[in-house]
Amino acid sequence: MSTQRKIQFGIFLPIANGGWIVSRNAPVIDGSFGLNKRATLLAEELGLDFVLSMMKWRGFGGPRNHWGTSQESLMLMSALSQVTSRIKLWCTVHTLLHNPAVVAKMVCTLDHASDGRAGLNVVSGAFRDEFSQMGGWREDLDHDQRYELAEEWLDAVKRLWSEPAVNLDGKYFKLADCMCDPKPVSDPRPTLICAGMSEVGLRLSARHADAAFISGKDDAEVARNSRRAKAIAAEYGRTIKTFINCVIVPGETDAAAEARAEHYRAGIDVETLQGMGSGYRQAPRQDGQVHNLLLRARNDAFMTSFAIGSADSLRRRIVKTIRGAELDGMMFMFPDYIEDQRFFGERVLPGIRHELAQELAPASASL
Repeated sequence: MSTQRKIQFGIFLPIANGGWIVSRNAPVIDGSFGLNKRATLLAEELGLDFVLSMMKWRGFGGPRNHWGTSQESLMLMSALSQVTSRIKLWCTVHTLLHNPAVVAKMVCTLDHASDGRAGLNVVSGAFRDEFSQMGGWREDLDHDQRYELAEEWLDAVKRLWSEPAVNLDGKYFKLADCMCDPKPVSDPRPTLICAGMSEVGLRLSARHADAAFISGKDDAEVARNSRRAKAIAAEYGRTIKTFINCVIVPGETDAAAEARAEHYRAGIDVETLQGMGSGYRQAPRQDGQVHNLLLRARNDAFMTSFAIGSADSLRRRIVKTIRGAELDGMMFMFPDYIEDQRFFGERVLPGIRHELAQELAPASASL
């Protein structure tokens, strides 16, 4: 791996209650603006490169109503732009709910407010109940057609950011002499991120995105998916960066960290898992796999990849993952977004950067 490779590290903000551990024993995460502000300011202080906020409209029900209370992504990032100066701010939108011309203007505003630090995570669908409660779910569209809509949506946004006026007589969107001024200050535009893992989803990312968030049921599958995303991008004459999400459970010793993780596993929230299973469309993917998020949560209480251990063990685990999967970045979640993030930022991250001998991209530069 080249020493000139630029690996970026960020935080998946706790914008919704319950966080990323589906357990009755996990620390309380309330999803409040105050917590997200503190977590972002700490991430900037610790030298992380970006924060990303998802978009949630409805929780999973049950006694805890996991993810039922949340902040709106674009408004949150706009507010955070005024209390930060360096860290990148990546928001999320759903193509089924948001008109591309409206989003183009909103993200331009965020880009200006943050002096060019805006990014956009584009989601084509997933949690059906979120959309159907407001009449936004398209029963007439199957999985691949939702990605077809997203491709037309992305094309419209990119054109609005670069062309004086846009005319589009598309299958899903109509634009007539549509304008979006001022243009973004980012060069060449705000960062675009996607996270689809199906073949059609990976191809959407490869054609349009700067980075793809990939996943897998284990490290081997993560590595295969990372290489697959890069190979597909190469088919189109492009390059794409690959990132993964990772829950960090730190401890003074490996035993202490494992004890924390076992405590969380012992309290797996079955009601939330049932709500997740009914909310996500659980038809098998083309490769026969169920949704990785739900699969991991059922087994370990963590919704994503995870790393557990002392500072030294965490460093070795993360470096191995980055090298093995040829990743360009990682986005972290924590049981406690203040104390655990500080432990990681002060005692783990410097060692990771030193071992990879990398040059981190400045936060103001393009991804």
